[in-house]
Amino acid sequence: MKSYITTPIYYVNGSPHIGHAFTSVMADILKRNRQALGYELMLSTGVDEHGQKNQEAASDLGMPVEEFLDMRCKEFRDVFDKLDVRYDYFVRTSREGHKVAVGGMEQSIFDKDLIIKKNYTGTYCKGCEEFKKESDLTEEGQCPLHPTMKVEHTEETNYFLKMEPFRERLLKHIADNPDFVQPEAFRNELKQMLSDPLEDLCISRPKSRVTLGVDLPFDTEFVTYVWFDALANYLTNIDWPDAKYETWWAECEHLIGKDILKPHGVYWPIMLMAAGLPLPKKLSVHSHWVGAGGVKMSKSIGNVVDPIEVIEKLGIDALRWYLARHMRADSDSQISVELITQTYNSELGNKIGNLLSRAAKFSKARFDGTLPVPGPLSAQDEAIRKAVVDATSGLGEWVDLADIPARVQSIITVADEMNNYFAEQAPWELIKNDDTRERCQTVIYVTLDSLRIVMEALLQVIPASAGRALNMLNAPEAPQPWKPELDKLQGGGELGEIETLFPRVQ
Repeated sequence: MKSYITTPIYYVNGSPHIGHAFTSVMADILKRNRQALGYELMLSTGVDEHGQKNQEAASDLGMPVEEFLDMRCKEFRDVFDKLDVRYDYFVRTSREGHKVAVGGMEQSIFDKDLIIKKNYTGTYCKGCEEFKKESDLTEEGQCPLHPTMKVEHTEETNYFLKMEPFRERLLKHIADNPDFVQPEAFRNELKQMLSDPLEDLCISRPKSRVTLGVDLPFDTEFVTYVWFDALANYLTNIDWPDAKYETWWAECEHLIGKDILKPHGVYWPIMLMAAGLPLPKKLSVHSHWVGAGGVKMSKSIGNVVDPIEVIEKLGIDALRWYLARHMRADSDSQISVELITQTYNSELGNKIGNLLSRAAKFSKARFDGTLPVPGPLSAQDEAIRKAVVDATSGLGEWVDLADIPARVQSIITVADEMNNYFAEQAPWELIKNDDTRERCQTVIYVTLDSLRIVMEALLQVIPASAGRALNMLNAPEAPQPWKPELDKLQGGGELGEIETLFPRVQ
């Protein structure tokens, strides 16, 4: 069983931001989930090094293009490595094999007379690096995605891919495959994009304007439109056109933000159809992050969340937890350093880390460094054990992008129940009398074994912290395929070194 997960490849004209971190962390969570179920995984992420924006960014810094690209590529890799994103392939579109494959795809489509050369006059958004129809613009005549950037009125000769011949076929594919785009709101949005005849797609840029890109194989006076080039990475990563790509491609899931639904939901499927290639299995779409109070993030306002700043202040898993916990697929979500700090302290610190610390330190101090052997189970014990198994079972099943917040929410909900159980059973009182000592042993065992299950589940979400917690418990290696199973800690076994898992941050 295979699963191939892709993130968009990110423009290197600016430094990595929270949006880049979010999509790649979510991809990593999905990868870890499916690996825990026994799937063979391929996760690709990386950078898009071509196009006008990147070319101008290098020029603005006064750097040679190759040096600029190497610098930015390293910056993105470093951020994803720090975020514990376990990618299998890091994309660089400057790779020679990628460029050769892109040229081959273009030539095959050109040979079918689906690419034509013509003069075009229209409005161009440099931020999107695409031509815009009047209906795409705001009342003020600006691109809604780049309202501070002036659109340009351009007249030039370019090559265009015929799109309209494939529109009905794409609509039929969407109708026949209801899971092709998730969630439903974005499937409906895509269908609306396809409700009217499609204009031809400009797939080139003259070298008089842009030189950073893949040469058109049939006219070297032009480079390939950056989106055509970038989208092809999903195939070139798995060695297309070599036939062995097919087993991965059949299980391909693209994770994308809602702002790039049109390139992935319209351009890319039609490019594939034109090239005679199958479509990806799924587009999983998410919304965006906004600042506290719903205000759009802006450097001028000072509400931009820098992932490196968060990592340095709170650690990797504080950011991973917040992104997983508060993401909503079909509506924008709020984020700030303050909100991340509050969530880290109140949930990871107070509800999970504090319970682990109290129970493990109590066990180590009162039972000679060991986990006590439990006695008979009470109704309360059975109830909390069942609640933990139920709450974590969602991570023992296939998780889709939109499922992640609910799966994480269920764990923090049961953490509240575990804390209530621990407080009500009061093992510090039970230990005082010989008559209730065995009952104390049972409460401690039930608490720590339940925490083991929680931490095994959280290996998919906050792997570094969950791994440290399991080491403290001296837990056996989690089984694969994983599902929550009780009584896997050894009663009478030694506990590891106990540390504060989530130290409080002001």
